[in-house]
Amino acid sequence: MTTVLVVAGEASGDLHAARLLSELRQRLPDLRPFGLGGSEMAAQGVERLADSSEISVVGITEVLKVLSRARQIFDQLLAEVDRRQPVLAILVDFPEFNLRLARQLKRRGIRVAYYISPQVWAWRRRRVRDIARVVDKMLVLFPFEADFYRGHDVEAVHVGHPLVDEVPQLSQVWDREDAQQGPFVLALLPGSRRSEVQALLPTMLESVAEIARRLPITVELIRAPTVPRSLLAEAVELAGLPVRIISGNRFEHLSQAHLALCASGTATLELGLLTTPMVVVYRLTGWSYLLARLLVRLPSFSLVNLVLDQQVVPELIQADVHPTRVAGEVVKLLSDGGRIGEMRRELGRLRHLLGDSGASGRAADEIAAMLRPS
Repeated sequence: MTTVLVVAGEASGDLHAARLLSELRQRLPDLRPFGLGGSEMAAQGVERLADSSEISVVGITEVLKVLSRARQIFDQLLAEVDRRQPVLAILVDFPEFNLRLARQLKRRGIRVAYYISPQVWAWRRRRVRDIARVVDKMLVLFPFEADFYRGHDVEAVHVGHPLVDEVPQLSQVWDREDAQQGPFVLALLPGSRRSEVQALLPTMLESVAEIARRLPITVELIRAPTVPRSLLAEAVELAGLPVRIISGNRFEHLSQAHLALCASGTATLELGLLTTPMVVVYRLTGWSYLLARLLVRLPSFSLVNLVLDQQVVPELIQADVHPTRVAGEVVKLLSDGGRIGEMRRELGRLRHLLGDSGASGRAADEIAAMLRPS
């Protein structure tokens, strides 16, 4: 048996880890993974010591609420590492947790493969020195990340982005001749963490009420698998709006949406690959936002604008995430077919920029090579 530790935090990391493990099992059928993750990893046979949704939050205040449980899980993982002696640790994203874990693993002589880079190129660049000491191989999604790490003496391999394979190429509602006649389908994506949903969904729903007074719309609320349906249903009931909660066929529904209101995160890349127009919103607690303002060195906060290297989709953060402002952006876009067309053309470049298909397989090749006897 080839025993490996696998640790992923957010919903996107859980999904990418699951795809990687599926490919890795084809190369190493005797693989025996254990660790921390979500339902996607569990479906790939990972023996989970805990569910990552317990500690997957954003912001200083939110982190403090789960700190005790995070410490318990951290200690439990290390205790099992000491007992099982895995030959390799595969750490996926989730940097605040995983970089601390990598330091402890290195002290135990366990090699570390890190999949999906911490965004040290954006903020807290000094962490790259830590990474050079504790990570044996960094598998990155974007070409510029590989160049950055190699410049800091970290072995890095650009494997491409797994979303290129996961998001299909589908026909889009805007391709129809009658697309601008309405009613418009508006998709709401309030995030994959409970804390994100609680911060954003009420404002999204208030925005919907304002939009509906100005344009004919139907609304679909896209549920991430890590978010309880009851949490969304309660918010919709309080808002008193005719909103349909969608749990399956995510990409089919998103491709048929005229526009999406989307929390900043991986979902913006999914929408971009589908060429679905969007307005990106995000809200942090006051202290978290202040810290981000001090530390982050980026012109945009949405991944889709960062990859395209220009302001293609509107971004609203903090006080700008207000029903009147959000509704105004949505109505302005839906009333301007020319701007929608321009946005979709720019989003059409995204698939090429994210690299060739087969990212999970290339990542599996790199990890399999680390696991085979030299």
